[in-house]
Amino acid sequence: MNLIVAVDENWAIGYKNELLIRIPADMKMFREETTGKVVVLGRKTLETFPGGQPLKNRTNIILSTRKDYQVKDAIVVHSVEELLEELKKYRKEEIYIIGGESIYRQMLPYCTTAHVTKIDRSYEADAYFPNLDKEEGWKITASSEEQSYFDTIYAFVKYEKYN
Repeated sequence: MNLIVAVDENWAIGYKNELLIRIPADMKMFREETTGKVVVLGRKTLETFPGGQPLKNRTNIILSTRKDYQVKDAIVVHSVEELLEELKKYRKEEIYIIGGESIYRQMLPYCTTAHVTKIDRSYEADAYFPNLDKEEGWKITASSEEQSYFDTIYAFVKYEKYN
């Protein structure tokens, strides 16, 4: 199972239910990586999307503890156990965990590949991703050249679980 995330130098991922920065190349990489695949996200993350609608051309699975929560064109599950059961229908390499913080933390133990856009800057934030440089069992297996978006430097880094 994969996860895909953009983090700042403190592994922050968001502030007030918004991304820290929108980098066009990161958005493009996200689209290319997830289109035609299964994306797993939480209700709050879904609500940040345009019109609060699921992503097009993907199977959207929403994890929400709200028992009455319904979303048109998405599958809604209410526990990690129910999510894992639903995910058995799909190939592991086709599944991408896309946030937010609590979904990443709950699903990290089940993931083997992390696609991380590392942004060389610190932002005000209230949501964080576990620091894979310090998490046992993760190693960098690929990294792009540093790229820039105006005065922001970033790189695409691939981590894989090795134990």
